This record gives sequence, C-alpha cells and structure tokens, in this order.
Amino acid sequence: MAQAIIFVVFPLCLAIAACSDLLTMTIPNRVSAILVVSFLIAAPLAGLGLPAIAMHLGAGLLVFSVGFALFALNVMGGGDVKVLSASAVWFGLNASLLEYIVLVSFFGGLLTIAIVMLRGKSDQIYATGLRVPAHVLSGSKVPYGVAIGAAAFAAYPSSPLMLAAFG
Repeated sequence: MAQAIIFVVFPLCLAIAACSDLLTMTIPNRVSAILVVSFLIAAPLAGLGLPAIAMHLGAGLLVFSVGFALFALNVMGGGDVKVLSASAVWFGLNASLLEYIVLVSFFGGLLTIAIVMLRGKSDQIYATGLRVPAHVLSGSKVPYGVAIGAAAFAAYPSSPLMLAAFG
C-alpha cells in the first residue's frame, strides 16, 4: 500500500495542481491537504521513523516560512506557497529538497519567459482562434503551479520516499 501511495498520490496531486493553476489560476486547498495527509500515512509504512518524519515536516515548515514572506511581498500566490510547502514534506531536509527548489526556480524562469513571449504575440494567437485561457495572455500573473509540478516530476525520483519504495 505504501508503494501505491508513493507512486500515485504525489505525482497525481502535482499534476492536478499544475493543470488547475494553468486553467484557472487557482490551486485547490484539498490538493495540499491530500499531499500532507498521504505523506503522514505513507511515511511510517515506508519505514521512516518519527525523527525522519519530523525532519520532513520541518522541511515543509521551512518552505512555508519562506513562501509566506514571498506571499506577503506579493511575489508568490497563496496556492503556490501551500502546494510547494506540502510537496516539500515529501522531500525532507536533504539534498533532494534543494534539487527540487532549484528546479522550481529554473522551470519558473522558463515558464515566465515563455508567457511573456506569448503575451507579446497575443493578438496573433487570438487571430488564429486557439482557445487559450485569457489569464495566460493578459495580466501580470504567472501560473507558477506549472513550474512546481514540472520540478516535482523531475526531482521526485531522488526523494527519500521514492528511494525507499524502490529499495
């Protein structure tokens, strides 16, 4: 059962968060809640002890603290902060979390550049008749959940839970 949770729940939640953010500029709170609750179920089943689980929860708290500051400065959205913090719990305080955060930044930069370029061509895109969500081609916000999801898929194989599931 632990392997099923590890292999399915985390990727599915991040895919839902990315798609929802792209289409609606919102990430449902239940995605973050499911991530944390499923971690609390999967971690003991995967063999993590209480100190390790506490370190994983500490990783989420650390990411939430930094994210809250970015949210307060209007740099990052609330849904992005919540899903990034909840997903950080799956990585823990180790090198895989650093890899994840660096990849979030990298993919976020690429996503921002791509959206700025698309917004520069918005008239041409509208003229083709393509159905693109209006917030993608107008406004100043970026659906950062897409970058968070892409980074999660790239970094997840090196996470402690995934390594435990393979081992």
